[in-house]
Amino acid sequence: MITIVAVVAALLFLPYPWNFVVPIVAAIVDTIEAGVFLWWSKRRRAAVGVETLVGRRAVAVGPLAPGGQVKVDGELWEARSEAPVDPGAEVVVRAIEGLVLHVEPPDDGT
Repeated sequence: MITIVAVVAALLFLPYPWNFVVPIVAAIVDTIEAGVFLWWSKRRRAAVGVETLVGRRAVAVGPLAPGGQVKVDGELWEARSEAPVDPGAEVVVRAIEGLVLHVEPPDDGT
């Protein structure tokens, strides 16, 4: 878009050498800008899917003994825990089996 505006402005309003220089410079800047935006958008892959929940922290909605529900980023999930977990306690997602999260209390004692 910048290149089109520069070409029209240069052809209509600028004197002789500048009506060719400005569109060329604008095209170069536009190309560099597009390359930078392309590089920026591809610098890391998007994290999507249920697999991204592994390692995340969740909060037990009710008691987990061994099954119950946890809340991860505002979403309720069915969960199972080997150790009993009190409601409101924080847990860490260790694995996923279908739509059931396997959780355990965090190792760091929080």
